Amino acid sequence: MKATGIVRRIDDLGRVVIPKEIRRTMRIREGDPLEIYTNREGEVIFKKYSPIGELSSFAGEYADTLSRICDLAVVITDRDAVIACAGISKKAFVDKRVTRELEGIMEGRGVYLRSPGEEPVYVTEEDSAHYVRCAMPIIAEGDLIGCVCSLGSDKDEGQGGTMPELQVEQKLIQTAATFLSKQHES
Repeated sequence: MKATGIVRRIDDLGRVVIPKEIRRTMRIREGDPLEIYTNREGEVIFKKYSPIGELSSFAGEYADTLSRICDLAVVITDRDAVIACAGISKKAFVDKRVTRELEGIMEGRGVYLRSPGEEPVYVTEEDSAHYVRCAMPIIAEGDLIGCVCSLGSDKDEGQGGTMPELQVEQKLIQTAATFLSKQHES
């Protein structure tokens, strides 16, 4: 754990303000859920809560199935990081922070389909070999909780697929996002 040197007092309602610099660095937005932990040394720890994180093993199985049956590279994210993937290296993606561009796609709350010649959107800063071909945010009970993406790579750049293939891929990604949303709600 790293000390910031910032000290805040608790107000008469039991609230404490998390400084703007820390919220920006940790990508904590207004309304984000935070989980509270304590330890025996008297420390109180706030951790961003990932609603879809509870479904990570189920999401992993869904990604594996989608990848195997449809021959797609798939990632499933919460709002901040990759929680599951298939068809690509898990070590290179899982638990890695998503790019701001992918966050923007999620916040748009609609389906994203990369157009030929369009600047690629990458999933993580660490990987620039795989870009997002299709993405659909996962929205549960009106809240944005994550995203399902199919990926393309530099080696298949010229092989974007026919329009019917892309439409099927888009429907598969939308179905996955809707299904994970329903699993979260139940």
